Amino acid sequence: MVIRRAKNGDIADIHQLLYQVNFVHHNGRPDLFKCGTNKYTDEELKEIIADEDRPILVAAEDGHVVGYAFCVYRQHLDNNILTDVKTLYIDDLCVDEKKRGQHIGRKLYEAVLEMAKENGCYHVTLDVWCLNQNAQKFYEACGMKPLKIAMEEIIH
Repeated sequence: MVIRRAKNGDIADIHQLLYQVNFVHHNGRPDLFKCGTNKYTDEELKEIIADEDRPILVAAEDGHVVGYAFCVYRQHLDNNILTDVKTLYIDDLCVDEKKRGQHIGRKLYEAVLEMAKENGCYHVTLDVWCLNQNAQKFYEACGMKPLKIAMEEIIH
C-alpha cells in the first residue's frame, strides 16, 4: 500500500468511498443526509484534486484507492479574535469498509500530520458527527481531543 496525492484516475474509487460515508451518515441522520448520493460530482473532484489548498491523500493498493483523506488548509489572518495560526482541516477521512482494521486509517492520519508539519501548520482539526461513534473512537485513539461542540435543537 502507498499513500500519495489523489489524481483524476482515482475518481471512480473515491466515489465508492464517498458513497460509504454518506450511507453511514444517512443511516444515522436521515433527516439531514440524503440516501444514495455523493458529496461531490466528477467535476468538483477534479477541481479539488487540482487545488493545492485542498489536498486529497489516498491509500492505494493494487491500483485501487482503499482510503482517502480530504484536507483543507485554513488560516484566519488579521482576525479580530483569532490568532493567525495555520490549520490543516480534515474534511473527510474514509477507509473502505472491506479494508478496515488493517491500520490504513491510522497511516492516512499520520500522513496528514506529516503534511501539516511540512507546511507549517499549528494543528490538525476535523468535525465528526455524534452519530459516528466508531469515527470518534478512531480519532481519539489517534490522539485527537475535542476542540468545540456543535449543538442543535430540532424545532420542526
